[in-house]
Amino acid sequence: MDVVNPGWLVPSSVHAFVTTRDGGVSVPPYLSLNLGDHVGDEPQAVQANREILRSALPANPIWMKQVHGTVVSTPAKRASMSSVAIVADAAVTDRPNEVLVVMTADCLPVFFSNRAGNLVGIAHAGWRGLCAGVLENTVTEMLGSSNSPSPDDLIAWMGPAIGPSAFEVGNDVRHAFLEAGIDFPECAFVPIEDRPGKYFGNLYELARSRLAFMGLTNISGGEFCTVNDEKRFFSHRRDAISGRFASVIWFTE
Repeated sequence: MDVVNPGWLVPSSVHAFVTTRDGGVSVPPYLSLNLGDHVGDEPQAVQANREILRSALPANPIWMKQVHGTVVSTPAKRASMSSVAIVADAAVTDRPNEVLVVMTADCLPVFFSNRAGNLVGIAHAGWRGLCAGVLENTVTEMLGSSNSPSPDDLIAWMGPAIGPSAFEVGNDVRHAFLEAGIDFPECAFVPIEDRPGKYFGNLYELARSRLAFMGLTNISGGEFCTVNDEKRFFSHRRDAISGRFASVIWFTE
């Protein structure tokens, strides 16, 4: 199984990676390590791929049903609904070896840790969830833990997502972010020449602005493009029928 490791400075207790397309058993168009069980791939292949992922983890990952929303799964919430599917787009934990995971194929995965390495989180941020506040909600949940006293104590890394040269959006997306009332740089929406009302959107800059607004100062990542990196990453926008890769994080004692 081939993975991408976050380029961030966190304690050695924090473990995180992003899977790539390589190392699984699925056949085209899901070639090969597709971890999504909702995209039309053979269930047996998905299960085999998830077992490959599980072999690299200390425990079963906490799979969520992602709906492009802003709900954050916490240990307390999970304890109260152990027999029910978790509908959420982010998760946090202060429990060792509890493995958090989100699946993406163009949306932005954002990893979080505190400086002590005993609190971690992960968020799935498509443009809708990003605009609606999924990152803010994740940070808020982490700040509510006794393990993280201030925003400056948090570290964030932005994983592989659709890049600013591939994410074409309309006025509706730009207006949604304008109406949200949080400042973002001009480069977050670059007008496309000869196409009025069309822009190249930059999820990384939008996320960076949101995190900075919450008081985070240690933010890195954002150098990927899932659309243009076909060898490593699935992309729904590029392929329409596509697998999903996973962003995984946990910490040890």
